[in-house]
Amino acid sequence: MFGDDIDPESCHHMTQIRTATIADLPPLVPLFDGYRQFYRHPPDEKAAREFLAARFAAKDSVIYVAAEADHSLSGFVQLYPLWSSTRLKRLWLLNDLYVHPAHRGRHISKLLIGRCISLARDTGACGLQLETQKSNLIGNSLYRQQGFVLSGENFYFLKTD
Repeated sequence: MFGDDIDPESCHHMTQIRTATIADLPPLVPLFDGYRQFYRHPPDEKAAREFLAARFAAKDSVIYVAAEADHSLSGFVQLYPLWSSTRLKRLWLLNDLYVHPAHRGRHISKLLIGRCISLARDTGACGLQLETQKSNLIGNSLYRQQGFVLSGENFYFLKTD
């Protein structure tokens, strides 16, 4: 809805970053639930399935998945469209980013973030915003490496216009 799939030349280690569809719901649910557990929420795949199904039905978020050569999913990112009144432009909230522990260290997070940056640029957005916990040392380092600037205690912003 908000952008095309990533160019195949951008794939790394046979990982393809593509827009998720409702058909991805079964393999996406455990990843999403793993993400929630990372942030200390109790496991609840039923609620995770209902939440994601509602996002697909309402088309109110963009979800990109990292699909492996065997068609399994190794990670995902979910963004929500916002507007910046002061900048008079769209702004994307990078709300969820998760890579399954078995696939970490393969730069999948960087590929997912790269696709988010492309989405922001393709839609004429002024940037991407995200929040993460101070204790997420790897994430904090990754966001800075990708050009995000810390704004406040836990918020990052990447200007794309």
